[in-house]
Amino acid sequence: MVRHSKDFKLLATAANYIRDDIEKEKVTWKDSPFYWVLFLPPASKGKLGAQLIKQWCSLKGLSINTSPDSQADLLINDHRVEVKFSTLWQSGIYKFQQIRDQNYEYMVCLGISPHDAHCWVISKATLEEHVIGHMGQHTGRGGRETFWLSVNPNSVPGWLEECGGSLPEAFIVLKQLSKK
Repeated sequence: MVRHSKDFKLLATAANYIRDDIEKEKVTWKDSPFYWVLFLPPASKGKLGAQLIKQWCSLKGLSINTSPDSQADLLINDHRVEVKFSTLWQSGIYKFQQIRDQNYEYMVCLGISPHDAHCWVISKATLEEHVIGHMGQHTGRGGRETFWLSVNPNSVPGWLEECGGSLPEAFIVLKQLSKK
């Protein structure tokens, strides 16, 4: 018979409470076509986001190419585009992470919830005004290397409203990116 210390028992009790919270979140996603995405490691989720945008834009008739370097993910109508992806957090927000000041013109933020999707197409200038240099990811507001953007799809900041929101609204923004 294995004897566990009091600390082990406390840790196991805490794990049960945490498991209940995580399982509640998974139940919300149970009937979603994106349920499987929850189990991907973070790097695979990021790659999936870029692949989804690439396929969606291609199916919608936009010109899509892979970026020639690691400073952007895609070329959409010959514009350099970085893609960020998030599933809906239990708190009701999307958190687009690892935003860097790199060589791209636009950032596409794709958010997937159990039965909906949201998408914003944000110019680099708008990111510089509201995110880059303002919302440091690892070192608070003073962070200078990576930034993040939290968006509640039910309460979008005013500056983000013209960047899309729904997939059809984001597509209108993308379609307006004319070829150079």
